[in-house]
Amino acid sequence: MHSGKIDIILTTDRSMMSNHHGKEFLGFMTTGPPISMPESLWMWIAAPKMKVDEFGRPWQAPYALRKLEALLIDHGYNASVIDPDYVDRYLLNAKVLMLSHHDYFALCPPSSEWWVITKKEPVNARSFKKFMNSLPIREAKKNGLKIIVGGPSAWQWLYNIDLWSSWMVDTVVDGEGERIVLDLIERVYNGEPLPRYVFVGPKDVPTLDEIHPIKYASVNGLVEIMRGCPRRCKFCSVTLRALRYIPLEKIEEEMMVNVRNGVKNGILHSEDVLLYGARGLNLNPEALIKLHELARKHLREIAWSHAALATIKNAEDDYRLISRIMEIVKSNEVQNYLGVEVGLETGSPRLVKKIMPAKSQPYSPERWPEVVEDAFSIMHENHIVPAATVILGLPDETPEDLMLTAELIDRLNPYRSLIVPMFFVPMGLLKNKDWFTEVKVKDEHIEVMRRCLWHSIRWAEDIINRFYLKNPSQAPLRFLIKVFLRYVKWKGKSVEKSLGLRPTEAPITPITK
Repeated sequence: MHSGKIDIILTTDRSMMSNHHGKEFLGFMTTGPPISMPESLWMWIAAPKMKVDEFGRPWQAPYALRKLEALLIDHGYNASVIDPDYVDRYLLNAKVLMLSHHDYFALCPPSSEWWVITKKEPVNARSFKKFMNSLPIREAKKNGLKIIVGGPSAWQWLYNIDLWSSWMVDTVVDGEGERIVLDLIERVYNGEPLPRYVFVGPKDVPTLDEIHPIKYASVNGLVEIMRGCPRRCKFCSVTLRALRYIPLEKIEEEMMVNVRNGVKNGILHSEDVLLYGARGLNLNPEALIKLHELARKHLREIAWSHAALATIKNAEDDYRLISRIMEIVKSNEVQNYLGVEVGLETGSPRLVKKIMPAKSQPYSPERWPEVVEDAFSIMHENHIVPAATVILGLPDETPEDLMLTAELIDRLNPYRSLIVPMFFVPMGLLKNKDWFTEVKVKDEHIEVMRRCLWHSIRWAEDIINRFYLKNPSQAPLRFLIKVFLRYVKWKGKSVEKSLGLRPTEAPITPITK
């Protein structure tokens, strides 16, 4: 049915339409500018082109696009996800072009941090702009094409009104889109006007029945297990949404869609995987064991998208749950580690208590540094490799808070992990599109970033040597990443020397696990 015409095209640019060589962590390179190499080589490492069929449909696609594709198909629409290199084949005859992105204009962390440090535009924004400017949009608009954009970074269009206008975007949808998208599409087919901007509030999010299972493979086998988060951190919009647990039968259905399409690994996705089936913040060990047994049954390798450090400590201390889950994960004798993103955010109990008091629960905010270190120790012992975020510039942050963060990073030195500093971006700063040049970087910020850098470089080398890119076919990629790490190490030392700073690089405390 796709050889001639598609009514609704769902797509995004190359930085998103890629499986990143099957390694989700490599996708983070799209949040930075090309460093020490041509942009084409940087993009090949971070976001290689996706395999497509004869119609330009990608083998794997971002999960959000797959969910909307399934919703539209189930409601009888001629809709399909199309690789960005093939969109122009269908654009002139389409009714709707739908776009989604995690960071359209590189205003989210860690893109914003790279912009602050290098003063260069990250490749995700460059890639998206190149894609939009390459499309014959003006001709398609003459034929009645409507452009609807959404995704986690939809809010960024409010601060890029010039591009909103020049690319003739009709509607921006900010929030979970399942309910509103059907209304918007119906308006298009009925010839009715579209709203310019739609904000989907917490009361308008879809129910479980309105969330349709994907029909084709998602990037790296990502499967959603729940939506929402009960921790209520003030800097996070996800906590405003209702908490919904996806039933195991629907999770299994999506796993099997991926496996049938040749995607044998999978990522369990939620804001905190270990809260699946929980009653508030009270863990549900039985639900978690069943979830991981299901994943082990169908998937070759398993990863988590996110987990909270307090939940990790609580799960192991009270239920020995991390050890039990990892016994399941490693039981196929193929997988020997598990990757996850975690939020360290700060080493200051004062800031935790003020901005994210539930972040530490069931432990008190005053115990936050202890919770962090214990969780890192638990993950290290169980071969869980975290990519941890640290937020710089939190409201009411003091130099003392930053030094507590630096000291906590030092305490994490023995534990295998990557630690990524990111700048907090309050909305008020975004009135100026060059807001990132106005971030006030203090000496204490630099000190935290230096410690994160050396910690991550040391452990990145260990992770590659022990766990990562072990397939012989990945040898060229492995070599390039090692060369890049050596360059970053050399550059870091050079910058420290030029600034007269005491080197922070130090050997890792030996732990053989």
